[in-house]
Amino acid sequence: MKNIAVIGAGTMGNGIAHTFAQENYQVNLIDISSESLEKALKTIAKNLDRLVQKERITEEDKQKTLANITTYTNLEDGVKKAELVVEAATENIDLKLRIFKDMDRFAPANAILATNTSSISITKIAAVTDRPDKVIGMHFMNPVPIMKLVEIIRGYSTTNAVTEKIMEISRTLKKVPVEVNDYPGFVANRILMPMINEAIITLNEGVAGVEEIDTVMKLGMAHPMGPLQLADFIGLDVCLAIMEVLYEGLGNSKYAPCPLLVNMVAAGKKGVKSGEGFYSWGHGTKELIVSDNFKK
Repeated sequence: MKNIAVIGAGTMGNGIAHTFAQENYQVNLIDISSESLEKALKTIAKNLDRLVQKERITEEDKQKTLANITTYTNLEDGVKKAELVVEAATENIDLKLRIFKDMDRFAPANAILATNTSSISITKIAAVTDRPDKVIGMHFMNPVPIMKLVEIIRGYSTTNAVTEKIMEISRTLKKVPVEVNDYPGFVANRILMPMINEAIITLNEGVAGVEEIDTVMKLGMAHPMGPLQLADFIGLDVCLAIMEVLYEGLGNSKYAPCPLLVNMVAAGKKGVKSGEGFYSWGHGTKELIVSDNFKK
Protein backbone atom coordinates (compact mmCIF):
# COMPACT_ATOMS: atom_id res chain seq x y z
CA MET A 1 0.00 0.00 0.00
CA LYS A 2 1.64 3.23 -1.16
CA ASN A 3 -1.14 5.53 -2.39
CA ILE A 4 -2.64 7.57 0.43
CA ALA A 5 -5.23 10.34 0.36
CA VAL A 6 -5.65 12.76 3.28
CA ILE A 7 -8.77 14.90 3.47
CA GLY A 8 -8.33 18.18 5.31
CA ALA A 9 -5.26 20.44 5.20
CA GLY A 10 -5.49 21.81 8.73
CA THR A 11 -3.15 21.11 11.62
CA MET A 12 -3.91 17.39 11.78
CA GLY A 13 -4.28 16.86 8.03
CA ASN A 14 -0.99 18.47 7.08
CA GLY A 15 0.74 16.61 9.90
CA ILE A 16 -0.64 13.28 8.70
CA ALA A 17 0.33 14.07 5.10
CA HIS A 18 3.84 15.04 6.25
CA THR A 19 4.22 11.81 8.22
CA PHE A 20 3.16 9.53 5.37
CA ALA A 21 5.19 11.44 2.76
CA GLN A 22 8.32 11.32 4.89
CA GLU A 23 8.07 7.51 4.89
CA ASN A 24 7.88 7.53 1.08
CA TYR A 25 4.12 7.11 0.63
CA GLN A 26 2.55 8.95 -2.30
CA VAL A 27 0.13 11.38 -0.66
CA ASN A 28 -2.79 13.28 -2.16
CA LEU A 29 -3.68 16.12 0.23
CA ILE A 30 -7.25 17.31 -0.35
CA ASP A 31 -9.04 20.44 0.82
CA ILE A 32 -11.77 22.61 -0.68
CA SER A 33 -9.58 25.68 -0.08
CA SER A 34 -6.52 26.19 -2.28
CA GLU A 35 -5.30 28.74 0.28
CA SER A 36 -5.43 26.08 3.01
CA LEU A 37 -3.43 23.72 0.80
CA GLU A 38 -0.77 26.37 0.14
CA LYS A 39 -0.56 27.10 3.87
CA ALA A 40 -0.28 23.36 4.61
CA LEU A 41 2.64 22.93 2.22
CA LYS A 42 4.43 25.91 3.76
CA THR A 43 3.88 24.44 7.23
CA ILE A 44 5.21 21.05 6.16
CA ALA A 45 8.26 22.67 4.54
CA LYS A 46 8.90 24.73 7.70
CA ASN A 47 8.66 21.63 9.90
CA LEU A 48 11.01 19.75 7.59
CA ASP A 49 13.46 22.67 7.75
CA ARG A 50 13.58 22.23 11.54
CA LEU A 51 14.46 18.56 11.08
CA VAL A 52 17.20 19.49 8.62
CA GLN A 53 18.62 22.04 11.08
CA LYS A 54 18.64 19.39 13.81
CA GLU A 55 20.36 17.00 11.36
CA ARG A 56 17.59 14.43 11.71
CA ILE A 57 17.02 14.47 7.95
CA THR A 58 18.97 15.79 4.96
CA GLU A 59 17.97 18.50 2.50
CA GLU A 60 17.48 15.69 -0.03
CA ASP A 61 15.07 13.95 2.38
CA LYS A 62 13.13 17.19 2.72
CA GLN A 63 12.78 17.67 -1.04
CA LYS A 64 11.78 14.03 -1.51
CA THR A 65 9.10 14.34 1.16
CA LEU A 66 7.63 17.46 -0.45
CA ALA A 67 7.72 15.78 -3.88
CA ASN A 68 5.63 12.93 -2.46
CA ILE A 69 2.70 15.29 -1.79
CA THR A 70 0.20 16.34 -4.45
CA THR A 71 -2.64 18.73 -3.61
CA TYR A 72 -6.24 18.61 -4.81
CA THR A 73 -9.31 20.75 -4.28
CA ASN A 74 -11.56 18.09 -5.83
CA LEU A 75 -12.23 15.09 -3.59
CA GLU A 76 -13.12 12.72 -6.42
CA ASP A 77 -9.83 13.32 -8.22
CA GLY A 78 -7.87 13.06 -5.00
CA VAL A 79 -9.21 9.68 -3.83
CA LYS A 80 -9.89 7.79 -7.07
CA LYS A 81 -6.61 5.85 -6.92
CA ALA A 82 -6.13 5.75 -3.16
CA GLU A 83 -5.59 2.53 -1.27
CA LEU A 84 -6.12 4.28 2.07
CA VAL A 85 -8.07 7.50 2.66
CA VAL A 86 -7.61 9.30 5.98
CA GLU A 87 -10.23 11.92 6.80
CA ALA A 88 -8.93 14.73 9.02
CA ALA A 89 -11.67 17.34 8.77
CA THR A 90 -13.13 19.43 11.59
CA GLU A 91 -14.59 17.46 14.53
CA ASN A 92 -18.18 17.84 13.30
CA ILE A 93 -20.34 14.75 12.88
CA ASP A 94 -22.49 16.09 10.03
CA LEU A 95 -19.43 17.17 8.04
CA LYS A 96 -17.68 13.86 8.59
CA LEU A 97 -20.72 11.86 7.50
CA ARG A 98 -20.98 13.89 4.28
CA ILE A 99 -17.29 13.39 3.56
CA PHE A 100 -17.50 9.65 4.18
CA LYS A 101 -20.42 9.32 1.81
CA ASP A 102 -18.30 10.98 -0.88
CA MET A 103 -15.21 8.96 0.03
CA ASP A 104 -17.26 5.79 -0.32
CA ARG A 105 -18.59 6.86 -3.73
CA PHE A 106 -15.28 7.87 -5.27
CA ALA A 107 -12.55 5.74 -3.66
CA PRO A 108 -11.75 2.29 -5.13
CA ALA A 109 -13.92 -0.51 -3.76
CA ASN A 110 -11.00 -2.13 -1.95
CA ALA A 111 -9.74 1.08 -0.32
CA ILE A 112 -9.73 1.38 3.46
CA LEU A 113 -11.49 4.49 4.79
CA ALA A 114 -10.04 5.87 8.03
CA THR A 115 -11.04 8.80 10.19
CA ASN A 116 -8.84 10.85 12.48
CA THR A 117 -11.82 11.67 14.70
CA SER A 118 -10.88 12.14 18.32
CA SER A 119 -14.26 11.18 19.79
CA ILE A 120 -17.02 10.36 17.27
CA SER A 121 -18.30 6.79 16.90
CA ILE A 122 -16.55 4.82 14.14
CA THR A 123 -19.62 2.60 13.86
CA LYS A 124 -21.84 5.62 13.21
CA ILE A 125 -19.47 6.96 10.56
CA ALA A 126 -19.14 3.53 8.91
CA ALA A 127 -22.92 3.13 8.72
CA VAL A 128 -23.23 5.80 5.98
CA THR A 129 -20.94 3.80 3.67
CA ASP A 130 -21.38 0.61 1.69
CA ARG A 131 -18.14 -0.77 3.15
CA PRO A 132 -18.44 -0.61 6.97
CA ASP A 133 -16.03 -3.54 7.19
CA LYS A 134 -13.32 -1.29 5.73
CA VAL A 135 -13.91 1.75 7.96
CA ILE A 136 -11.64 2.33 10.95
CA GLY A 137 -10.45 5.04 13.32
CA MET A 138 -6.85 6.21 13.02
CA HIS A 139 -6.52 8.88 15.72
CA PHE A 140 -3.14 10.59 15.49
CA MET A 141 -1.84 12.87 18.24
CA ASN A 142 -0.79 16.48 17.72
CA PRO A 143 1.87 17.35 16.54
CA VAL A 144 1.58 14.33 14.26
CA PRO A 145 5.19 14.15 12.99
CA ILE A 146 6.50 14.04 16.57
CA MET A 147 3.95 12.16 18.70
CA LYS A 148 4.33 8.38 18.61
CA LEU A 149 0.83 7.25 19.55
CA VAL A 150 -1.94 6.33 17.11
CA GLU A 151 -5.24 5.13 18.58
CA ILE A 152 -6.66 2.46 16.29
CA ILE A 153 -10.42 2.19 16.74
CA ARG A 154 -12.39 -0.55 15.05
CA GLY A 155 -16.09 -0.07 14.45
CA TYR A 156 -18.72 -2.78 14.97
CA SER A 157 -18.15 -4.18 11.46
CA THR A 158 -14.42 -3.49 10.99
CA THR A 159 -12.65 -6.73 10.06
CA ASN A 160 -9.59 -8.21 11.73
CA ALA A 161 -7.72 -7.98 8.41
CA VAL A 162 -8.36 -4.23 8.09
CA THR A 163 -7.38 -3.63 11.71
CA GLU A 164 -4.16 -5.60 11.33
CA LYS A 165 -3.34 -3.75 8.10
CA ILE A 166 -3.76 -0.34 9.73
CA MET A 167 -1.69 -1.43 12.73
CA GLU A 168 1.05 -2.52 10.31
CA ILE A 169 0.90 0.74 8.33
CA SER A 170 1.11 2.75 11.56
CA ARG A 171 4.32 0.95 12.45
CA THR A 172 5.82 1.80 9.05
CA LEU A 173 5.29 5.45 10.07
CA LYS A 174 7.44 4.79 13.15
CA LYS A 175 4.33 5.14 15.32
CA VAL A 176 3.06 2.99 18.16
CA PRO A 177 -0.50 1.85 17.37
CA VAL A 178 -2.80 0.94 20.27
CA GLU A 179 -6.12 -0.77 19.56
CA VAL A 180 -9.06 0.56 21.58
CA ASN A 181 -12.80 -0.02 21.51
CA ASP A 182 -15.41 2.24 19.95
CA TYR A 183 -16.75 4.25 22.89
CA PRO A 184 -17.15 8.05 23.11
CA GLY A 185 -13.75 9.72 23.39
CA PHE A 186 -11.97 6.35 23.06
CA VAL A 187 -9.14 6.31 25.65
CA ALA A 188 -7.10 9.47 25.07
CA ASN A 189 -9.88 12.02 25.14
CA ARG A 190 -12.13 10.21 27.58
CA ILE A 191 -9.38 10.78 30.14
CA LEU A 192 -7.78 14.00 28.86
CA MET A 193 -10.82 16.15 28.11
CA PRO A 194 -12.53 15.80 31.52
CA MET A 195 -9.19 16.83 33.07
CA ILE A 196 -9.04 19.93 30.85
CA ASN A 197 -12.70 20.65 31.58
CA GLU A 198 -12.05 20.33 35.33
CA ALA A 199 -9.14 22.77 35.02
CA ILE A 200 -11.51 25.25 33.36
CA ILE A 201 -14.09 24.70 36.13
CA THR A 202 -11.32 25.30 38.70
CA LEU A 203 -10.49 28.60 36.96
CA ASN A 204 -14.16 29.55 36.63
CA GLU A 205 -14.78 28.98 40.34
CA GLY A 206 -11.84 31.19 41.28
CA VAL A 207 -9.80 28.46 42.95
CA ALA A 208 -6.66 29.67 41.12
CA GLY A 209 -5.54 31.61 38.07
CA VAL A 210 -4.44 30.39 34.65
CA GLU A 211 -0.70 30.32 35.38
CA GLU A 212 -1.22 28.85 38.84
CA ILE A 213 -3.34 25.96 37.55
CA ASP A 214 -0.92 25.16 34.77
CA THR A 215 2.09 25.42 37.09
CA VAL A 216 0.55 22.98 39.59
CA MET A 217 -0.05 20.41 36.85
CA LYS A 218 3.38 20.87 35.26
CA LEU A 219 5.46 20.79 38.43
CA GLY A 220 3.21 18.63 40.59
CA MET A 221 2.08 16.06 38.03
CA ALA A 222 5.04 16.19 35.60
CA HIS A 223 2.86 17.23 32.66
CA PRO A 224 4.90 18.80 29.82
CA MET A 225 2.39 21.66 29.64
CA GLY A 226 -0.54 22.71 31.77
CA PRO A 227 -4.12 21.75 30.84
CA LEU A 228 -5.17 25.31 29.96
CA GLN A 229 -2.18 25.84 27.67
CA LEU A 230 -2.87 22.43 26.11
CA ALA A 231 -6.52 23.39 25.59
CA ASP A 232 -5.36 26.47 23.67
CA PHE A 233 -3.14 24.29 21.48
CA ILE A 234 -5.89 21.74 20.80
CA GLY A 235 -8.46 24.47 20.13
CA LEU A 236 -11.18 25.35 22.61
CA ASP A 237 -13.82 24.63 19.96
CA VAL A 238 -12.42 21.12 19.57
CA CYS A 239 -12.36 20.63 23.34
CA LEU A 240 -16.00 21.72 23.51
CA ALA A 241 -17.03 19.43 20.65
CA ILE A 242 -15.39 16.43 22.34
CA MET A 243 -16.97 17.20 25.71
CA GLU A 244 -20.36 17.41 24.01
CA VAL A 245 -19.80 13.98 22.43
CA LEU A 246 -18.82 12.55 25.83
CA TYR A 247 -21.80 14.16 27.56
CA GLU A 248 -24.27 12.97 24.94
CA GLY A 249 -22.75 9.52 24.51
CA LEU A 250 -22.15 8.64 28.16
CA GLY A 251 -25.07 10.51 29.72
CA ASN A 252 -23.22 11.52 32.87
CA SER A 253 -23.21 15.05 34.24
CA LYS A 254 -19.49 14.84 35.01
CA TYR A 255 -18.91 15.24 31.26
CA ALA A 256 -20.96 18.44 30.97
CA PRO A 257 -18.77 21.17 29.41
CA CYS A 258 -17.93 24.07 31.72
CA PRO A 259 -20.04 27.19 30.94
CA LEU A 260 -16.81 29.22 30.69
CA LEU A 261 -15.61 26.95 27.87
CA VAL A 262 -18.97 27.31 26.11
CA ASN A 263 -18.88 31.10 26.41
CA MET A 264 -15.27 31.41 25.24
CA VAL A 265 -16.00 29.43 22.08
CA ALA A 266 -19.15 31.48 21.47
CA ALA A 267 -17.02 34.63 21.79
CA GLY A 268 -14.52 33.34 19.23
CA LYS A 269 -11.74 32.77 21.78
CA LYS A 270 -10.52 29.40 20.50
CA GLY A 271 -6.88 29.41 21.57
CA VAL A 272 -3.86 29.45 19.29
CA LYS A 273 -5.93 29.28 16.10
CA SER A 274 -7.78 32.53 16.93
CA GLY A 275 -4.85 34.25 18.66
CA GLU A 276 -6.41 34.17 22.10
CA GLY A 277 -7.77 31.66 24.60
CA PHE A 278 -6.51 31.35 28.15
CA TYR A 279 -3.27 32.83 26.82
CA SER A 280 -2.60 35.50 24.20
CA TRP A 281 -0.92 34.03 21.11
CA GLY A 282 -0.62 37.07 18.86
CA HIS A 283 2.25 38.75 20.67
CA GLY A 284 5.14 37.42 18.58
CA THR A 285 7.06 35.90 21.48
CA LYS A 286 7.40 32.41 22.94
CA GLU A 287 6.71 33.79 26.42
CA LEU A 288 3.31 32.72 27.73
CA ILE A 289 1.15 35.77 28.34
CA VAL A 290 -2.15 35.23 30.13
CA SER A 291 -5.09 36.65 28.21
CA ASP A 292 -6.32 40.02 29.49
CA ASN A 293 -9.64 38.35 30.35
CA PHE A 294 -7.92 36.31 33.05
CA LYS A 295 -5.41 38.77 34.49
CA LYS A 296 -5.90 39.66 38.13
